[in-house]
Amino acid sequence: MENKTKTVNILKEKRKVPAHVAEGRKKYVQIRKAILEALKEDGKTIPQIAMATQLPSSEITYYLMTLQKFGEVTVEGIDDMDEYYIYQLKK
Repeated sequence: MENKTKTVNILKEKRKVPAHVAEGRKKYVQIRKAILEALKEDGKTIPQIAMATQLPSSEITYYLMTLQKFGEVTVEGIDDMDEYYIYQLKK
């Protein structure tokens, strides 16, 4: 019996990921890791996460919504001044 190569392996060899896509994925992983690290201890608002990660609030909002969509982060409540939601890691 001859050794066959899986179709997925053939496609991986033929189709390379463009550099800008690989860089975007790398950036996503870094920001995701930073946000999850900031939320390890307790729930935080978007400005608190932005301060902890040194990233703009607009980026934090985008990535938090993505993390919430995929079930990694949940809304714990709202802050005392009713301005921001408090996010935490899903348990």
